[in-house]
Amino acid sequence: MHFGKQSWRSFGHGIEREWLVTNGIGGYASSTLINANTRKYHGLLVAAHNPPGWRVVQLAKLDERYSAGGVTYNLAANETGYGITDSGFIHLQQVRLDPFPTFIYSFSDITLRKTVFMRHGQNTTVVLYQVDNGLEPAVLQITPLINSRGYHFMTAEGQVDFRQQVIPDGVSIRGLEEIPPLRLLCGSGSYVPGGHWFRGIAYAAERERGEPCFEDNYIPGQFEVEIGPGKSRTFALVATVDPEIEELDGEALLAEERARVKALVDRAGYDDPLVRTLVRAADAFIVERRATGTKTVIAGYPWFTDWGRDTMIALPGLTLVTGRFDDAREILLTFARQCCRGLIPNSFKIGAQDALYNTVDASLWYFQAVYKFLQYTKDFKFIKEIVFPVLKEITESYRTGTDYDIRMDEDGLIAAGSPDIQLTWMDAKVGEWVVTPRHGKAVEINALWYNALNVLELLCRQYGDPYPYPGLPERTRESFQRLFWNEREGYLCDVVVSEQERDCRLRPNQLLAASLPYSMLSTEQGKRVVHRVWQKLYATYGIRSLGPDDPVYSGVYIGDRVQRDGSYHQGTTWSWLMGPFITAYRKTHAYSVESRRQAANFIHPFRDHLRDHGVGYISEIFDGNDPVTPRGCIAQAWGVAEVLRAYVEDVLQVGPEPIEK
Repeated sequence: MHFGKQSWRSFGHGIEREWLVTNGIGGYASSTLINANTRKYHGLLVAAHNPPGWRVVQLAKLDERYSAGGVTYNLAANETGYGITDSGFIHLQQVRLDPFPTFIYSFSDITLRKTVFMRHGQNTTVVLYQVDNGLEPAVLQITPLINSRGYHFMTAEGQVDFRQQVIPDGVSIRGLEEIPPLRLLCGSGSYVPGGHWFRGIAYAAERERGEPCFEDNYIPGQFEVEIGPGKSRTFALVATVDPEIEELDGEALLAEERARVKALVDRAGYDDPLVRTLVRAADAFIVERRATGTKTVIAGYPWFTDWGRDTMIALPGLTLVTGRFDDAREILLTFARQCCRGLIPNSFKIGAQDALYNTVDASLWYFQAVYKFLQYTKDFKFIKEIVFPVLKEITESYRTGTDYDIRMDEDGLIAAGSPDIQLTWMDAKVGEWVVTPRHGKAVEINALWYNALNVLELLCRQYGDPYPYPGLPERTRESFQRLFWNEREGYLCDVVVSEQERDCRLRPNQLLAASLPYSMLSTEQGKRVVHRVWQKLYATYGIRSLGPDDPVYSGVYIGDRVQRDGSYHQGTTWSWLMGPFITAYRKTHAYSVESRRQAANFIHPFRDHLRDHGVGYISEIFDGNDPVTPRGCIAQAWGVAEVLRAYVEDVLQVGPEPIEK
């Protein structure tokens, strides 16, 4: 991808797009295309000290100034409470992502390139500089802005007592005692100690979100690199919290990372440019969980960690479509070992033992992840030894009842939650306000339950085990048809509380009843569901969470937390839902040639979206109203995964054969 000056004709235009690189253990580097930080989450080194958690902003950014022939060119871009104080983006000529961001500055007869990447598996960011100097002797001054805080917080001057020690090739800087020191290394320049604060950097994205938006960062000193007349220099500045990092050859380190990413893309084996881009994007989300020693999935950058529901939904696209089968096994193991009373974790705190289990659907999505894993790998042996007992535990726990009032009723359907507890993916809650009450029998939960019962029956046949619930799938299907199908409207109710109390708002959750391998709908019912969703909920980059005609519909996701959470599932468009929508569309149209053509039309807009918001990634959410502005996380695992899966399986028609039912 290439971006030119039209993308930063003003400071405001320049901060609309953001870049992201990651390190495979939860750490990352991210900013805007013009390298002006607009979020408290931005930073050149956001280290994960207990992977993938305990993320700490340690290097906020680097500001460069280039002095030659008596003129100093300020390449920095910053906004403070006084306005735009640094406008170095005027010298920015081009930004390339291939796949790491390279920023090309041109001024006078000088060209400066800097490429930002991270070492995989380490909390280390490398900034590779390539300078072609003009005819005057020059000095490049590189000023680091330092912090020492959790990435959800912000720092004011004096809150942290920074101490620095000059070391060979650079400096070691310690902030808070509990956080390992940051080392800045640059073998090609000299370090000049200083020590003052850059006050009042303004974060425009936090201001828009109704959050505190001013922060102070510490400047410990600066690096100075001399470049002779007509000379070219290539060197790296390395930011690390790893005490063993000594390698400062930036070109060698970059070649190493390029080779790693290329191997992933080659392993996936696709020539299609969109698929290759999404395969690269998928890599950002697959990370190591140190406490379990296995892989897990980051739900989204910059602020999410690993969530059970998101992981299971994303697993097929991230690991199976991409050929990363060993990673899929590890992820299934991560959550199988944490299963408790039939529930897999909704989310984790810092340690593996601090799991939160407040979800009804994560365990049911686990069945679908297993089914897709078997489709791609046929590794029934692995599933039998490790996972099959967990699947039986989940099913029995749901049947007899488990935490959060999750239980099967006599009609064979699953009910869960209470007026005060949100257990489905539509879980926004502000204080005591449950924004989207969905306690009772939710449509997608029972679609997943029916699918899980059938997956278990398939595995019992495979392993020669007696199926413990004869007749239950049929009873579940009959009850589902009777209680959920709304013949007059031609779609499914969203939640059933009782025979007399049904919530029939038009929501996208019913798509799963048509898209999953085992469906309780007739072909005609499925077709009607998909058509109504297309008519009312389709919004170019995803599916709206509520129909625009509904009185509580909210079509713009903006404002403070109350405003944002109030619209999160009340009209906001979700990218991940494009996956089940496209699959349901193809399935209910018998995979016809015409339906394949239309499915391709659903995918096409994402080629453009990859150049917006989080460049190279798919955003978490979008406004429900046109022009469907991207919001939320700039890079979302299940958005990338489901668009990738649907494109490969349902449009390109590349994928495994269905498992014999």
